[in-house]
Amino acid sequence: MEQVSRAKNLKIPKEINVVTKKANSIDDVIAIKKGIAMAENSKFYEKRVKERVEADDQDLKTIEKIPYNANELVVITVAKKLCSYVITVTEKSPKKFRGVFVNRMQNYCLDTIENLLETNFIRMDSSANKLKRESYQKEAIVKLKLLGYIAMLAQSCGCILLKQYKQISMQLAEVINLIVAWKKSDDNRWKKKN
Repeated sequence: MEQVSRAKNLKIPKEINVVTKKANSIDDVIAIKKGIAMAENSKFYEKRVKERVEADDQDLKTIEKIPYNANELVVITVAKKLCSYVITVTEKSPKKFRGVFVNRMQNYCLDTIENLLETNFIRMDSSANKLKRESYQKEAIVKLKLLGYIAMLAQSCGCILLKQYKQISMQLAEVINLIVAWKKSDDNRWKKKN
């Protein structure tokens, strides 16, 4: 393996090909499910399994259309995508869950975005403002954790599907990590300033 030095510059490719292929092909997934069915001595309907495997999460495609805004923090854009996904998913929930889970999940998402926007508009020019900014960031994290808990309950009661819960969990983790990184960045800036 060659080392990079000033004499031998690292040649960075001009284009990077994006590979979005799944680790397991459809045939692999079907073969695994068929093997499990045979081991359990249960019936196996290959056509149904193939249809389920080939079906994409259409709700996820709707949030992929939301572009990243160069004028906005990444954490706010990712939180908006999470909110969009939750609203899209919960629109299809059964009516009996709308008063319990759906409203809560949507409100936690909207509250998180509100907290992040308020955080972004507070300048760190005094210790009082820094504390106010931190409290909004903490409040956003608490709302996201509550959203995760409600989403888990909603999935166990049949309000949302397992794949939707997994997607919400992944996006939640991403937003929380970005908020924590934002808070650390604020702390470092404050230390340098004072």
